[in-house]
Amino acid sequence: MIFSVPADALLYAVKGTGFAFAMTALGAAVALFSGRRASPALQRASLGFAAGIMIAASVWSLLIPSAEAAVKLGLPGWLPPAGGFAAGALFLLFMDRLLPHQHPMEASPEGPKSRLPRTALLVFAITLHNVPEGMSVGLTAALAGLTEDPVEISAAAALALGIGIQNIPEGAAVSLPLLEAGKTRGRAFFWGVMSGAAEPVFGIAAALFAGSAGPMMPWLLAFAAGAMMYVVVEELIPACSLDSHHHEGTLSVLGGFLLMMVLDTALG
Repeated sequence: MIFSVPADALLYAVKGTGFAFAMTALGAAVALFSGRRASPALQRASLGFAAGIMIAASVWSLLIPSAEAAVKLGLPGWLPPAGGFAAGALFLLFMDRLLPHQHPMEASPEGPKSRLPRTALLVFAITLHNVPEGMSVGLTAALAGLTEDPVEISAAAALALGIGIQNIPEGAAVSLPLLEAGKTRGRAFFWGVMSGAAEPVFGIAAALFAGSAGPMMPWLLAFAAGAMMYVVVEELIPACSLDSHHHEGTLSVLGGFLLMMVLDTALG
């Protein structure tokens, strides 16, 4: 059966992706009590911090485990990481061109022409980020539940914690621009929360296949890594470095990378 993941393993995925979703809601709650304009420096720092966490998570939490799992299956240690990584990046490229969306710090939308309101376009943009994040948390959590290995459980917890931390500024990145555009605080908060809904949806969907995807697991882990790195290179790094005379973006990328690296190596 495709959906043969044990209930305990699925519960791990629900908890991990649920935590990440809750952190998005926490970030969106900024709209309930903040001013109507977000500091450009804070925006750069938030985006850079998210980028740093995603880069480190791609390497320590996804690509290295992918290579290790490939070797255990008798495959070349480079093949599934490279193939899955390329497939994940191409998938996000396809989604980027298929789905109309608008990033919070950009003046015009991307993708196909659409008459959708800016609210929907902003939510779609963050949804693109959250698809690979949800898959990575769901897969690693389900793997931890399948093996019940304390090291795997710690590694999954570290990844969920890191993704959750960087989801806080992502939630704010949706709710604050909507507040600035004239939405009520309640509506801005609601849409900021909804922007994170893709994480539990795609995370649990990925976890449902984990039970019977043993030979495919190295490829799936690398797929999530490639998709996340596409988001980092295509969107987050350029957005956090809009002003070359400031260093908030650069320092925050390094800070996010350092935090995720420490979490993964200390807990995993």
